[in-house]
Amino acid sequence: MSVKARRWLIWIGLAVAAVVFTYPFAWLVSASLKPRADVFDNALIPREWAPENYVTIWSAAPVLTWLTNSVVVALAAATTVTISSAIVAFGFAYFRFPGRNALFGLVVGTMMLPGAVTMIPTYLIWNELGLAATQVPLWAQNLFGSAFYIFLIRQFFLGVPRELFEAARVDGAGYWRLFWRIAVPLCRPALIVAFVFELRASWSDLLRPLIYLRDPALFTMPRGMKAILDQFGQAGESRWEVVLAGAVITTIPMIVAFLLCQRYFLEGVATQGRKG
Repeated sequence: MSVKARRWLIWIGLAVAAVVFTYPFAWLVSASLKPRADVFDNALIPREWAPENYVTIWSAAPVLTWLTNSVVVALAAATTVTISSAIVAFGFAYFRFPGRNALFGLVVGTMMLPGAVTMIPTYLIWNELGLAATQVPLWAQNLFGSAFYIFLIRQFFLGVPRELFEAARVDGAGYWRLFWRIAVPLCRPALIVAFVFELRASWSDLLRPLIYLRDPALFTMPRGMKAILDQFGQAGESRWEVVLAGAVITTIPMIVAFLLCQRYFLEGVATQGRKG
């Protein structure tokens, strides 16, 4: 098979994969713009347009408040876990001390723990602190870092030539300066990958808002979507077109975030792949 034929096959395969992966979102957007009777007719182009679905959900629920809460919580969660994980990863990558590999293996081993194991003890701690009914538990846990992000960022730090750190030490640089002025700028793609991963995870998290949040004014968008589903998705009188409009509104900010960060995100993933 010629090179040109193989290239065409690759392009065709990528086009088919793109259609398969984008079809569900295209269907979602289409269904959110249809009247109630046509929601599940599977036609991607609505026979009759119903943009009032978005007006309905916007007037029936404090969507702007929920979106703002989600942005604040997601940014706080992503920022704190990126910074704390980077600091811990730098310690494991730079410092040489007895038991370092065993301690790092213990940290990485915590990834095997199911989230449900720590759910009740964590809730009891926040409840004792009087913060169980606030948004603080949704992001403050990230102050202690994440085993996965520590592992990811450490791999990048190990790739930085140690001679750079030694030269800076000779010039009088302290450990914080080594971390902030040398390690962080050279490993920016890894930090952006961790930030985007956590931003997406926090944005789409439903379980923790269900556990902690009671006041609708504090709801994040996924918790708000649960309230919208309870209101409009009831059997017999369900209005799925309104629920789907809410789902589209929930999805759009993440698409915008990915488009803004995709260059660094893809660069970080590709670099990590080369490191093997």
